[in-house]
Amino acid sequence: MFRMKLVTVTSVAIGGYLAGLATEKFYRSSNGEFERNGKSTLNHDSNLLPMPGLPIFGTVSAASMVPAKASFNAPKGIPAEPSPNAPRVSQIMRFGFPGLDNVRSLDDYILSYDRRNRTAHWVFEHLTADFVAYNEKVDRSKCDFVEDESIHPYFRSSNADYKASGFDRGHLAAAGNHRKDQLHCQQTFLLSNMSPQVGKGFNRDSWNRLERHVRNLTKINKNVYVCTGPLYLPRKEEDGKMYVKYQVIGKNHVAVPTHFFKVIVIENQKQELSLESYVMPNQPIDDKTPLSVFQVPPETNTRIDNHIDQNLTPLDFLEK
Repeated sequence: MFRMKLVTVTSVAIGGYLAGLATEKFYRSSNGEFERNGKSTLNHDSNLLPMPGLPIFGTVSAASMVPAKASFNAPKGIPAEPSPNAPRVSQIMRFGFPGLDNVRSLDDYILSYDRRNRTAHWVFEHLTADFVAYNEKVDRSKCDFVEDESIHPYFRSSNADYKASGFDRGHLAAAGNHRKDQLHCQQTFLLSNMSPQVGKGFNRDSWNRLERHVRNLTKINKNVYVCTGPLYLPRKEEDGKMYVKYQVIGKNHVAVPTHFFKVIVIENQKQELSLESYVMPNQPIDDKTPLSVFQVPPETNTRIDNHIDQNLTPLDFLEK
């Protein structure tokens, strides 16, 4: 099973997401497999486990205040759900911002841009069954990969960087998650939302399977919140020392991540929260490998309880 100890860079991607969830009870579906017409919606992934949300930071900073008025009587400790008429950013960032570095607010997702690596630190999405449902008015084939002109030319990537690089322009916010409007789908093709991904065996296969799993969660749950981003993890070299090494592509030196993470907070119809976290290596993966292999369990050496260490993140439990 793929396991690696992660450094604090990962905590910024999920810290704000999980604030205030200390009192939530463990929520588990019958076996982690979701049924539709008597057939499983997941391949080889019956062992997927929804995990309880973990408290990370005592407070969360946000670019703007989210109205405290709830559309239902939310349990204590869970941020109130913004009304359907609230600004979309309030709905997406209900649990706060992981960070405020070069934040870009798109129509249907939020992005924090990493100018050094020419890709995102993280992207945030709020999904429901309505948002991901098939829409005949939205045609992905009409979308083009385009530079993000809100970013200075020196710090952004271009299509030329990816040409003949051997890597796909891999979506962080998946196009299939944004079907309410053609513009929403087109905005997922901004190169600021792309990261160099191995094509065959990863972007087109295992990573795509994880994206479909996320969408399947909306079929039986009220809200699904997703934080996705790249990782650049250290590895031990022959001299016994740890190094962070990664390839760069194109004249703009776009960084090629060693791994990718996806953190999912799921709110069911009873307003109970559960957590799924994944870390996947940016390399070809056998399609028979179940997603559960890459799921991060927040329980290796520490019992999950209401008194869990405030400084832990789900990814801190990974061991090399």
